[in-house]
Amino acid sequence: MNGMHIAACCAAGLALFGTAVANAQTISRGQVIAATCYTCHGTHGVSPSDIPSIDYIPAERMIQTLKAYKTGTRYSTVMGRHSSGYSDEEIVETANYLASLQKKGK
Repeated sequence: MNGMHIAACCAAGLALFGTAVANAQTISRGQVIAATCYTCHGTHGVSPSDIPSIDYIPAERMIQTLKAYKTGTRYSTVMGRHSSGYSDEEIVETANYLASLQKKGK
């Protein structure tokens, strides 16, 4: 009985550790992809030009907007081409990363 309890605890711990590692990898990929946004939208999404800043946009809104550009239901001269190069999963990861900067105060 004691051995089974220890085994169950170890299995649960490994499952939680695996989830934490997966989340860290997701944020890392989102961070890498977000860096490509900074060329036009400014470092951490704060634009120094007429191009809109994206630092204030909640993740869900950014996901919807990028998917609309990707499918062509929202028009832009550039963003449709950029969005079409990313999977839906990559769009979600990038939006979540950018939204996490808001919580950290950039």
